[in-house]
Amino acid sequence: QVQLVESGGGSVQAVGSLRLSCAVSGRTFSSYLMGWFRQAPGKEREFVAAIRWSAVNTYNTYYADSVKGRFTISRDNAKNTVYLQMNSLRPEDTAVYYCAAAMLWAGLGTEYKYWGQGTQVTVSS
Repeated sequence: QVQLVESGGGSVQAVGSLRLSCAVSGRTFSSYLMGWFRQAPGKEREFVAAIRWSAVNTYNTYYADSVKGRFTISRDNAKNTVYLQMNSLRPEDTAVYYCAAAMLWAGLGTEYKYWGQGTQVTVSS
Protein backbone atom coordinates (compact mmCIF):
# COMPACT_ATOMS: atom_id res chain seq x y z
CA GLN A 1 0.00 0.00 0.00
CA VAL A 2 1.33 3.41 -0.96
CA GLN A 3 0.77 6.28 1.43
CA LEU A 4 1.26 9.96 0.72
CA VAL A 5 1.62 12.54 3.48
CA GLU A 6 1.69 16.25 2.66
CA SER A 7 3.21 18.92 4.88
CA GLY A 8 4.30 22.52 4.70
CA GLY A 9 0.96 24.25 4.37
CA GLY A 10 0.07 27.31 6.38
CA SER A 11 -0.93 30.94 6.24
CA VAL A 12 1.07 33.52 4.34
CA GLN A 13 0.56 37.02 3.02
CA ALA A 14 0.29 37.73 -0.67
CA VAL A 15 3.60 37.64 -2.62
CA GLY A 16 5.00 35.35 0.06
CA SER A 17 6.29 31.80 -0.44
CA LEU A 18 5.66 28.31 0.86
CA ARG A 19 7.16 24.94 0.09
CA LEU A 20 4.95 21.90 0.26
CA SER A 21 6.37 18.43 0.71
CA CYS A 22 4.82 15.06 0.04
CA ALA A 23 6.47 12.01 1.56
CA VAL A 24 5.64 8.76 -0.18
CA SER A 25 5.93 5.35 1.42
CA GLY A 26 6.96 2.34 -0.59
CA ARG A 27 10.05 1.26 -2.48
CA THR A 28 8.93 2.15 -5.99
CA PHE A 29 8.65 5.91 -5.62
CA SER A 30 10.95 6.60 -8.55
CA SER A 31 8.58 4.78 -10.90
CA TYR A 32 5.60 6.98 -10.05
CA LEU A 33 4.74 10.17 -11.75
CA MET A 34 3.71 12.68 -9.14
CA GLY A 35 1.19 15.47 -9.24
CA TRP A 36 -0.10 18.31 -7.12
CA PHE A 37 -3.75 19.34 -7.12
CA ARG A 38 -5.74 21.86 -5.16
CA GLN A 39 -9.32 22.46 -4.18
CA ALA A 40 -10.68 25.79 -3.05
CA PRO A 41 -13.95 26.08 -1.09
CA GLY A 42 -16.92 25.65 -3.38
CA LYS A 43 -14.76 24.74 -6.36
CA GLU A 44 -13.73 21.55 -8.06
CA ARG A 45 -10.32 20.07 -7.57
CA GLU A 46 -7.88 21.33 -10.17
CA PHE A 47 -4.52 20.27 -11.52
CA VAL A 48 -1.55 22.33 -10.38
CA ALA A 49 1.65 20.57 -11.46
CA ALA A 50 3.12 17.19 -12.33
CA ILE A 51 6.54 15.65 -12.75
CA ARG A 52 7.45 12.46 -14.57
CA TRP A 53 10.50 10.63 -15.77
CA SER A 54 11.19 11.10 -19.44
CA ALA A 55 12.75 8.72 -21.94
CA VAL A 56 16.10 10.50 -21.78
CA ASN A 57 16.52 9.97 -18.03
CA THR A 58 15.42 13.42 -17.06
CA TYR A 59 12.19 14.69 -15.61
CA ASN A 60 9.50 16.57 -17.45
CA THR A 61 7.37 19.03 -15.53
CA TYR A 62 3.92 20.37 -16.29
CA TYR A 63 2.03 23.29 -14.81
CA ALA A 64 -1.39 24.82 -14.86
CA ASP A 65 -1.36 28.19 -16.60
CA SER A 66 -2.43 29.88 -13.37
CA VAL A 67 0.77 28.87 -11.55
CA LYS A 68 3.29 28.77 -14.38
CA GLY A 69 6.32 30.88 -13.55
CA ARG A 70 5.43 31.01 -9.84
CA PHE A 71 5.35 27.37 -8.73
CA THR A 72 8.04 24.71 -9.19
CA ILE A 73 7.58 20.98 -8.76
CA SER A 74 10.57 18.80 -7.98
CA ARG A 75 11.34 15.42 -6.52
CA ASP A 76 14.04 13.71 -4.50
CA ASN A 77 13.92 9.98 -5.18
CA ALA A 78 16.45 9.29 -2.42
CA LYS A 79 14.01 10.79 0.08
CA ASN A 80 10.81 9.50 -1.57
CA THR A 81 9.56 13.06 -1.57
CA VAL A 82 8.02 15.46 -4.05
CA TYR A 83 7.98 19.20 -3.46
CA LEU A 84 5.98 22.16 -4.61
CA GLN A 85 7.76 25.47 -4.21
CA MET A 86 5.19 28.25 -4.36
CA ASN A 87 6.36 31.83 -4.86
CA SER A 88 4.52 35.08 -5.43
CA LEU A 89 1.45 33.63 -3.79
CA ARG A 90 -1.92 35.21 -4.41
CA PRO A 91 -5.17 35.07 -2.43
CA GLU A 92 -6.65 32.97 -5.23
CA ASP A 93 -4.06 30.28 -4.47
CA THR A 94 -5.87 29.61 -1.20
CA ALA A 95 -6.95 25.96 -1.22
CA VAL A 96 -6.29 22.53 0.17
CA TYR A 97 -3.34 21.12 -1.72
CA TYR A 98 -3.10 17.39 -2.45
CA CYS A 99 -0.29 15.30 -3.84
CA ALA A 100 -1.04 12.23 -5.90
CA ALA A 101 0.80 9.37 -7.57
CA ALA A 102 0.15 7.62 -10.86
CA MET A 103 1.83 5.03 -13.02
CA LEU A 104 0.88 6.06 -16.54
CA TRP A 105 1.06 9.55 -17.96
CA ALA A 106 -1.94 10.68 -19.99
CA GLY A 107 -1.71 14.43 -19.68
CA LEU A 108 -4.74 15.92 -17.99
CA GLY A 109 -6.39 12.51 -18.30
CA THR A 110 -3.84 10.85 -16.05
CA GLU A 111 -5.49 8.62 -13.50
CA TYR A 112 -3.89 9.17 -10.12
CA LYS A 113 -4.24 6.08 -8.00
CA TYR A 114 -2.91 7.29 -4.67
CA TRP A 115 -3.73 10.53 -2.87
CA GLY A 116 -2.61 12.30 0.24
CA GLN A 117 -4.90 13.80 2.85
CA GLY A 118 -4.19 17.39 1.83
CA THR A 119 -2.62 20.42 3.44
CA GLN A 120 -4.25 23.83 3.77
CA VAL A 121 -2.67 26.88 2.16
CA THR A 122 -4.18 30.26 3.00
CA VAL A 123 -2.97 33.44 1.32
CA SER A 124 -4.16 36.76 2.70
CA SER A 125 -4.11 40.06 0.85
